[in-house]
Amino acid sequence: MNRLSKEEVLHVANLARLELTEEEIDTYAIKLKEILDEVDKIKDIEVLSDEVMISPNDNICVLSDDKEKEMLTKEEILKNAPKKYADYIEVRGVFE
Repeated sequence: MNRLSKEEVLHVANLARLELTEEEIDTYAIKLKEILDEVDKIKDIEVLSDEVMISPNDNICVLSDDKEKEMLTKEEILKNAPKKYADYIEVRGVFE
């Protein structure tokens, strides 16, 4: 069979809350069958192991070492701020 029945297409359209024309039903009958055929190819894959695979490779992406560093004091932070108000860094307002 190279297409789905009209009832099957309408069932899928109903699940997706779509309203289809007769022309679209004919088009989707063929296209949905092609998609389902591709999904069925998964059944033909030979599985050599029953081990759960979380990721297809073991490479761990680490951009930098997670090391605790000494924190700056409030005075050091405010010293580098372009604008300040009392003990706060002054920034441009988001809503003006």
